[in-house]
Amino acid sequence: MKQELRYHLPPLLVIFLFTLIIWILNHVRFVDFVALFLGLSLGSFFLDIDHLIYWFYLHPDREESQQAKGYLLSKDYRSLIKLLETTHKNHTSLIFHHFSFQVVLALISAFVFTSSNSIFGKSFLLSLNLHLLIDELVDFTTNRTHLQNWLFARESKQLSINSLGYYLAFFLLIILFFFFLLVRSGHL
Repeated sequence: MKQELRYHLPPLLVIFLFTLIIWILNHVRFVDFVALFLGLSLGSFFLDIDHLIYWFYLHPDREESQQAKGYLLSKDYRSLIKLLETTHKNHTSLIFHHFSFQVVLALISAFVFTSSNSIFGKSFLLSLNLHLLIDELVDFTTNRTHLQNWLFARESKQLSINSLGYYLAFFLLIILFFFFLLVRSGHL
C-alpha cells in the first residue's frame, strides 16, 4: 500500500493543489472543493476493486483468494491489503486494468467533462484515468512485457512493446485535457 501511495498520491496532490489555487482566485464555492477532494480521493483507489473481483469471482478457488476471503470475513483489512501488495502483480487478467476499459473510460470521461457540471463526477473520472495511467507508467518503466501482458490480456493481437510509449503518451494528453477542463469548470 505504501508503494501504491508513493506513485498515486503526488500527482493527485499536484492536481488538487493547483486546482485549489486557481479556484480560490476565482472564488469557487466551498462545496466544489469538497466535491473535488472526495472525487479525487475515491477515484484514486476505486480501480483496485478489480483485485477483489479477481479473487472472489474470477478465481475464487486459488489459495490467495481463499486467504483474501478469510481476511475479509474476519475483518482483518490490514492483512488483506498486505496480501494485495504481494500478489497484485500476478493478476494479469483484470477487468478495469485493460486497454478496452481504458478506451471506454476515456470516452465516458469526455462525455462527462463536456456535458456535466458535476465537480465530483469530473474529479472522480480524472482520478480513475490517472490511476490507470500511473499503473501503466510504473510497469512501462520497470517491466514492459508485464505491462503488455495485463493491458492486453485476453487479446489475440497486442500493441508491440515499442508502441507502448505512444499509447501512454496519447492517454497522458487526454488526461491533461481532462485536467484542464476540470480546472476550467470552477470558472463556470
